[in-house]
Order: sequence, then structure tokens, then C-alpha cells
Amino acid sequence: MRVLKCTSCDLLLQEIPVQRGFSARCPTCDSRVIKNSSLSRSGEVAIAFAALALFFPAQLFPLLSINLVGVPLSTTVTSGAITLMDSFPFVGLLVIFCTAFAPLLFLVSILGANLALSFHHAKSLFVATYCLKVIKHWVMIDVFLVSLAVAGFKVIEIAEISVGPALLSFVVLQMLVAFLLSRISPKRYWDAYSSNNEALQDFEMNKPSNHVGNRTFKTETLIRCQHCGLTQESNHQHCFRCSAKLESRVFQSVQKTWASLLAAVIFIFPANFYPISILLSNGKRFEDTIFSGVAGLIKQGMYGIAIIIFTASIIVPVAKIVGLLYILICIHLKVAIGRRQRMQMYRFVKWIGKWSMMDLCVIAIMVSLIDRGNLLDFTPGPGAIAFGLVVVLTMISAESLDSRLIWDKHEQR
Repeated sequence: MRVLKCTSCDLLLQEIPVQRGFSARCPTCDSRVIKNSSLSRSGEVAIAFAALALFFPAQLFPLLSINLVGVPLSTTVTSGAITLMDSFPFVGLLVIFCTAFAPLLFLVSILGANLALSFHHAKSLFVATYCLKVIKHWVMIDVFLVSLAVAGFKVIEIAEISVGPALLSFVVLQMLVAFLLSRISPKRYWDAYSSNNEALQDFEMNKPSNHVGNRTFKTETLIRCQHCGLTQESNHQHCFRCSAKLESRVFQSVQKTWASLLAAVIFIFPANFYPISILLSNGKRFEDTIFSGVAGLIKQGMYGIAIIIFTASIIVPVAKIVGLLYILICIHLKVAIGRRQRMQMYRFVKWIGKWSMMDLCVIAIMVSLIDRGNLLDFTPGPGAIAFGLVVVLTMISAESLDSRLIWDKHEQR
């Protein structure tokens, strides 16, 4: 039987046939190592085209409209972020990237990967799948939808709210993108590429198993390509299938994780102590930090919104930092107990990472809904920049960590 290596713990496994719509998991770390998606390539292309058709009306037309003192105001996905570009370019660019550019690039990369498969063009397939691998973590349409609801509840007491023509398109777009995100991976495309390439088929049929003749392969003699997922002997510098550089471990993974994590720890203090939003109302200036904003929501009786903001803006960033610090310390101390629990913690940290963006999305929406310079003026505070840096740095830190380091000694035994 052919062998493969678990992408998360490097355990050497025998490859087994998996029925369509089912998957196989690693017995050590419980990571999914084989998935036979029920989504066909033609269905995938159809969904991607449908999502792309919805993308432009969802981005260009108003999502919500309000009537503020007789003045009609509306917000699109990027209108508030574009307004922020003048005074807070980092915050504005970050919101635009996560809510507009990343989803668009994700959909285009899917279509590009399928086009490359149709023409059997390996270089184009590599570029498209690399974009998919990097960009999928920054697609935050779901975060923006929740932020839109939070912003709506915040302004409902001072203005009459109506649903814009783009909201339905945006909701359906999120459903389609979420469906694709759960089923798309670079390995899926490269496996399809192998099935149409005779040389790769021969390599796949003759690639090493546990025992070939009198020869036994050990974990140290095999390496898994981190891009396309092909397990092969480690006597080459580049993958036989996708030509990506083969590395037994991600280069300087621990150093990159420590650097970005410590930077996030530094910025989390100004993010919480400096004002994150400033409201001018009837000549009075109201500055809110994250904590005071949550306290204000509780005083107004908006307990549900307060819990959501408190969780996304305070608990999630702190949990990410503490979780990654714990995992890194255990790696340095070579702690053998609780590896499986640390692996689950690492998956959780990666999953919750993007939800810290909610506060910044709420700020962008509020900026576009509340008319600046009139009776009300809403603008971000300096804490918004620090908070944005915390979000980006913690996400980079989680992505930089090579989870196989958690299991190194376990695998050697």
C-alpha cells in the first residue's frame, strides 16, 4: 500500500481508499489526511461563477440605509473603509483587504486553478493554488456580516434603519464562499492534475510504500510536500509534482512565531488603553476604549452586543496570545504530555483568529452610517491602529507555527 505523511504531525500512514463525501483522519493528532469531496469540478466552477456574479452587486450597492435627522445615509462593504483611508489608512486598507480583495482573489484563484487543470499547465496551477493557500485565511465576509448586525443595533436608537438592496446578495455570497472554503485545498487540484499526467501517474504508482522488496522506508527518508501534499523520498530539493521547495520543517518557524507574537503582546496594551472610537455629539466629545465601549453597551441594556464585542475584542486576542505562548513554551521545553490537547488548541487559535476583526469592521460601518461633520461625527481613535496590528500579528503568528514541531519527539519514538 502507498504511504503518506500527516500534514500536522508527520506520522507515516498507509493510504486507504475513501468514499466520495467522506474523509480519513490521523489516529495520532486527529487531523484530516484524506478527503474525497462530494463537490465535482463542474459544480465547483458553477458555484465560483455564481459567487463572482453576486460579488459585484454585494460590494457596490448599499447594505443598510438609515435616516438620520432627515438625512438619508447608506453603507456599502467598503464605503466606511474608503472614508478611513484619509486619516487611518492602515485600518481602512485592512478592512478593504479582508472584506473585498481577499474574497475576490479567492474566487478568481479557484477559476484560475480549474483553468490551469483544463490546459494541464503546472506553473499556472502552482500560482493559483498558492494564492488559495495564503488568501483563504483572510476571507472575512462572515465577520463583516456579524459586524453589520452589531453596527445596526448600535444606531437603531438614533436612526431609522432599512435593509439595502445588496444585503441579500451579500448573505448568499457568504454562504457560497463558506461552502467553497470548506471543500477547497491545493492537494485537491494537484491530485486531479496527477490523474491527467502519465509521468505523475507512473510516479504515484511506484512511489515508496512501507516495504518495497527488502527495503524498508522510515519517516526520515520520506518528506511530504507542504504545498501539494505528495509524499516522496527526501533526496530532491523540489517536489516532483508541483516543483515547490521541499522542507522537512518550515524555515525558522519558531523564530517567526515568537517575533510576531511578541510584537502583538506589545501592541495589545495601547489597543486596550487608548480610545478605539471617538464620537462627537452636539459639541461633546465621547472617547471609548474597548472596555468602556462594552461597559456603555451594558448600561444601555444591549447585553448580547456587549458579550459579542467583549468576546471578539478582548477574549479572542488574549486567548490567541496565551494559547500560542503556551504551545511555544511546550515546544522549547519538549513537553511530551498533552500533545493532542495542544494540537486541538492550535486549531482553535487558528479558527478564532479572524473574529478579532469584528471591532474594526464595526468602526468602518459606523463611519459610513453616521454623517461626519454634522450633528454626529464618528471616527476611530489611536487604539484602532494598535488593535489592527494585534489582529494581523496574531494571525501571522498562528500561520507561521509549524504544528509538526509539537509532535517531533512523539514521531521519533
